[in-house]
Amino acid sequence: MLCLKSSIEKGRGSVPVHLNVYDLTSMNGYAYWFGLGVYHSGVQVHGVEYAFGAHEHPTTGIFEGEPKQCDGFTFRKSILIGWTDMTPGEVRGMMEELAEKYRGDAYNLITKNCNHFCDDACIKLTGNPIPSWVNRLARIGLLCHCIIPVSLNATKVGHHKIEDKACAAVEKKLRSRSRRYSSNSSTGSSSSSSCSLR
Repeated sequence: MLCLKSSIEKGRGSVPVHLNVYDLTSMNGYAYWFGLGVYHSGVQVHGVEYAFGAHEHPTTGIFEGEPKQCDGFTFRKSILIGWTDMTPGEVRGMMEELAEKYRGDAYNLITKNCNHFCDDACIKLTGNPIPSWVNRLARIGLLCHCIIPVSLNATKVGHHKIEDKACAAVEKKLRSRSRRYSSNSSTGSSSSSSCSLR
């Protein structure tokens, strides 16, 4: 890909931090080579992958799971972001701090998605941001709301709360928040009366 980040120098820390990137749509097979695509991502550290997803409750949207195994998404690649000296307990504490900002009911594909979460977590862990291509479409979407399909605005991911030890299956559903779009598509109407992803 033409948008590669320069090589990471081993700086502070001895524990590697990876960004695991997943495809949300099969169109990424083509769009990836142009530095575009719709991606889900998670931060892998100490053998655990942390990610952020939407749900209807005012509780954390951060969940943890097996690295490179997020159900409902197609794994694309793992990218070394840097190193950390944080212990597993310190990482968990940092995730609990981020939980205030990343509530499940605050998820928005354009302004607060899984890639925004991963960027914040990677900066706190390593001092390095995620590669810009991972969340480029959301930044473009701020300029033109018509670029991202409305149906992708509310990607729902079931999750393990970071304070829970119980292991539940992670699930994914795509759901449109726009009732107008749903009613137009169900009646076969081809007109597009709204491009907003509110």
